[in-house]
Amino acid sequence: MLGGQPEELFFHIVAILHSPAYREENAGALRQDWPRVPLPEDVKTLRAGAKLGRRIAALLDPETPVPGVTDLQPAPALKGLAELTVSKKGIPADLSLDACWGRTQKTATGEIVMPGPGKTTPGTRGEGFLDIYLNLTTRWKDIPEETWKYTLGGYQVLKKWLSYREQSILHRPLTQEEAEQFTHHTRRITVLLAENLALDAHYKACVNPVGLITIA
Repeated sequence: MLGGQPEELFFHIVAILHSPAYREENAGALRQDWPRVPLPEDVKTLRAGAKLGRRIAALLDPETPVPGVTDLQPAPALKGLAELTVSKKGIPADLSLDACWGRTQKTATGEIVMPGPGKTTPGTRGEGFLDIYLNLTTRWKDIPEETWKYTLGGYQVLKKWLSYREQSILHRPLTQEEAEQFTHHTRRITVLLAENLALDAHYKACVNPVGLITIA
């Protein structure tokens, strides 16, 4: 018997399903909604995967605070990422999101929100970073390109978030809390991507498993 608790098995599965190597090697089964998840050979590996899975779950849940990510003391690697910045010193931040990130489109059943082109420029840190504009004077600076391109469920997460908050759709500027949410989402995704090596390592530790779980 492998041992461990049902909750540990659940979070082990979370970790495996978020491993890029697993998703690549099992792309066909995932497309058919019939993935098979390997079990580790011992409870120690199971618990290590469960710990990793819990972290992934916390990062993906915007309602769960993550120390060093969503608090006032971000980890050193996250400092300065997606900070709200103005083009000229001395002017207040303008939270009107009107850089054409979203627009409505009429359909047979009503209106839907479609993403727009928005405005991005190279970040102040240079290659690999982008500044994302709310409007002509205010932007979130230095968002890693990998983070900006991150997709979940087929959608580019940060761009999708912006599209629904375009001022012409929301009919008001962003609140300060909403502007901070974008910063936190950026940092969550950045940390999530940084876990890919650990996720792949856990998956590889389970490729000669004692069994397989099929998720229907």
